[in-house]
Amino acid sequence: MKNPFLKSALNYTGGKHRLLPQLFPLFPEANKFERFIDLFAGGGVVSVNMARKYRLENYDIGKYIVVNDIEPHVISLLNYLSRENIDNILEKIYFYIEKYRLSDTGKYGYEPYLLTDKRDVSAFNKEKYKILRDDYNMSVSEDIDILFYLLIVFGFNNQVRFNSKGQFNLPVGKRDFNSQMKSKLISFQEVLSSNDFDFRNQDFRNIIDVSKNDFIYADPPYRITIAAYNERGGWTTQDDLDLFDYLDNINSIGAKFALSNVVAHKGKINSELVEWSKKYRKFSKIPLKFDYNNSNYQSKAKHSETIEVLIKNY
Repeated sequence: MKNPFLKSALNYTGGKHRLLPQLFPLFPEANKFERFIDLFAGGGVVSVNMARKYRLENYDIGKYIVVNDIEPHVISLLNYLSRENIDNILEKIYFYIEKYRLSDTGKYGYEPYLLTDKRDVSAFNKEKYKILRDDYNMSVSEDIDILFYLLIVFGFNNQVRFNSKGQFNLPVGKRDFNSQMKSKLISFQEVLSSNDFDFRNQDFRNIIDVSKNDFIYADPPYRITIAAYNERGGWTTQDDLDLFDYLDNINSIGAKFALSNVVAHKGKINSELVEWSKKYRKFSKIPLKFDYNNSNYQSKAKHSETIEVLIKNY
């Protein structure tokens, strides 16, 4: 069946688009909370679809959605997309594509850019992409959010990754700003710009203005998986334990929470998560069905099962 939910304009690693048909029916009804807090928003796909869902159902809670993530570049881009006119955004995108002489298959097709026998534009864009990446890392443009977006679009697997010096360091990818990318951006930006989101760039521990009328969704890095956001020990056991304490406090004040996580992956078990979840067993620890073959987690589910769950306190 076709997934009715909008995709993020960013193909963010760990994004929940393909799980939204399972997640949303498990979220509380709109009249059961007053504000939605997306604690680890990433590419914003959950927040945007929450706003879209409740607007379609005549629950206009867009101004009550907190979009938080510790990655400042992503939050800056989402904020930019929310307040800029889509025509201006597209004009700047095409300006910089032309400036850096990158491929434009949406306009010219693939034929002018196929330098190998493979149907991708990586060979054509490789050196041009390096110049774009260098300019972004040196902050030579006032349109820094547009350059960041183009790095994602033209980068490897459309991922986001920075090195220890804070420099974007992904190599060129196979795709460009094609018609599909353009369509995703337009649909995603329309929801961002038509709702008054509260964008925040904070560590989750610092989101403390929580009341009993809030619903908090937590989709942290999955400690036992391998992904760009979790390289070099980006999320530790202590982070998991701190998050569990944070959610226990959320529960104590009477607010609702739902936590997405992985309890098993490639033979590994998140034993701390399993033990903590037992206190909420009277509510739910719900397995979510998703085939991780060919995903950014680089696992083969048929050889070693990945078990993703939703743990909630309502």
